[in-house]
Amino acid sequence: MALNRLERWYRPGFLCIGDAAHAMSPVFGVGINLAVQDAVATANILLSEGPSALLKVQRRRMFPTKATQLAQQVAQRRLIQPALSGSARATGLPDLAALPVVGRLVGRLLARFVGYGVRPEHVSAK
Repeated sequence: MALNRLERWYRPGFLCIGDAAHAMSPVFGVGINLAVQDAVATANILLSEGPSALLKVQRRRMFPTKATQLAQQVAQRRLIQPALSGSARATGLPDLAALPVVGRLVGRLLARFVGYGVRPEHVSAK
């Protein structure tokens, strides 16, 4: 599993987004979501502020990228690797998560994270 991201996503007249700016793990299958959200943020910012705002795109999208990659690392280390190594129990979920109410809450939060991401983007009506 390789997770990485560029320190600088832009140069004058050029911007990297999606996998070109940040390689994601296949964990949760959210790479395409981040790429589409990067594209929407880019369109919104560049249409309203012009090409001089490339740094603003990177600043807006860096936190969701880092947060998603951190979640992927934790899942890989605490859930996937133990399962693949034949460990009797993955170490990622505390016993508390086995309770029905907590389990449903964790499931909903995970579904929201996977479906919408850390910072959902919406096309601006401008």
